[in-house]
Amino acid sequence: MRITLLGATGFVGSAVLRELTGSGARVRAVARQVPARTADGPVEWVRADLADPGSLHGLCDDSEVLLQFASYIGPDEERCHAVNVRGTHAAVAEARRAGTPRIVLLSTAAVYGAGPHRGLAAGESAPDPVSAVSRSRLAAEEPVLAVGGTVLRPGLILGPGDRWVVPALQDAVRRVPAHWDSGRALLSLVHVADLARLTAGIATTPGPDAHLSGVYDVGHPAPVTLRDLITALARSGLLDLPERSWTLPECLAALRGTAGRVTERQFRLFAEDHWYRSDAVWAGAGVDPGPGPLTRPLLAD
Repeated sequence: MRITLLGATGFVGSAVLRELTGSGARVRAVARQVPARTADGPVEWVRADLADPGSLHGLCDDSEVLLQFASYIGPDEERCHAVNVRGTHAAVAEARRAGTPRIVLLSTAAVYGAGPHRGLAAGESAPDPVSAVSRSRLAAEEPVLAVGGTVLRPGLILGPGDRWVVPALQDAVRRVPAHWDSGRALLSLVHVADLARLTAGIATTPGPDAHLSGVYDVGHPAPVTLRDLITALARSGLLDLPERSWTLPECLAALRGTAGRVTERQFRLFAEDHWYRSDAVWAGAGVDPGPGPLTRPLLAD
């Protein structure tokens, strides 16, 4: 089986690449900058850029699956549109030209917008994105769904290589040194290694009847409380464990009173419920979700 993977050097994409090659799949790994040294084996590295649709030509030739895991998540709204929207349209068109039957897009639960959200399943809440990134990633879902593809919307992703969740929590705990609203918020978390296993299951299960189509929220089926997340990070030496608890208004006042990188909207993603049901995608892919993201390594060895 040949699989084309866009975004192969990213946080999630690199974990998916490891999982796929470990399972014996042949992978065409696509990135804007390919590694300077690549080992011989089942990986064919190709340089391409979603912002340059012409560079995508031929990427899906002889591929049975396209995994579109590349995205831009910075503040430049025009680049968000160029990469996430126009780039995904071009990638899907290339897959269709090549006759690639299975397309999977990595999106984000951020498309649902501000919470709180508690125990929602895909389709139970209309997306309401509040940033240029999430608006563009929602728009990127359209061409994939139009051809019967699969859209994965993970919540918070943990694991070695994470450059958002842990740094954001470190900043927020520094500014708000307490358990926020007693740490009772329920969160959808998935470890990057488990997300990679799920993706590999979706990509490599043979036969048209095994193909998942539509939108799926992705997290471990059991939500994680904010208190348990903070405690696990403190146990790993990644932040200091708070000794007190503040109400949400007290937390927001402290956040506003101390400069930092995390916005109030981002703070609320942790401090309020953002839990989306994801049993269906694990069952549909035939993949065991495992014991949970907090049982996995949070740092690189």
